[in-house]
Amino acid sequence: MTEMTSLERTALYKSLGNPLRRRILDYLGRHGEANSTVLARELGESSGTTSYHLRKLAEQRLIEEIPEKSGGRERWWRALPFSHTTPDPATMSPEEYAAAEHLALLKIEIDTRLFRRAHEEYRGPQGWAQVQRTGTWMTKEDLLAFVRDYQELLDRYGHSDQDAPEGARRVNLRFYAAPDAVGEWNGEPTGP
Repeated sequence: MTEMTSLERTALYKSLGNPLRRRILDYLGRHGEANSTVLARELGESSGTTSYHLRKLAEQRLIEEIPEKSGGRERWWRALPFSHTTPDPATMSPEEYAAAEHLALLKIEIDTRLFRRAHEEYRGPQGWAQVQRTGTWMTKEDLLAFVRDYQELLDRYGHSDQDAPEGARRVNLRFYAAPDAVGEWNGEPTGP
């Protein structure tokens, strides 16, 4: 994927921040494919509304039409693989930053629900729901190497919808790393 411009990222964040578009992407992620009629029925919207949002998601290359299933006015859609890393906020335009911040707040709500579910559904170290929290000392270089290795693990053990083996389930993973806060005294940093 080519590098996105600030305007393209702003449009992406606004699109992903739209509640109906998020629900459409979630539905396609869980069910693999749908048309505007199916989505309208499942999401409680009109088919005209879902059709409009499907076209907008396709423009941003988040979904694609399934040509072999589409015909006439009936168009079927599937989600496309997508990965995006938000750039340094200091490099963002004010509009891009506002759109990214709005999307981040929505994601925090979703991630909080997922965190609670993982704890509620935890059935021990052999269950589907897993929870792990830890803290350790790292240099910045250690942390960046760890994140690269984490991505390699995801690539090694994860499967696409089309390649998922028998018995596979969609698993939601979240990774956060934040160093302990460094305090200040008389404007000077304290601590490590």
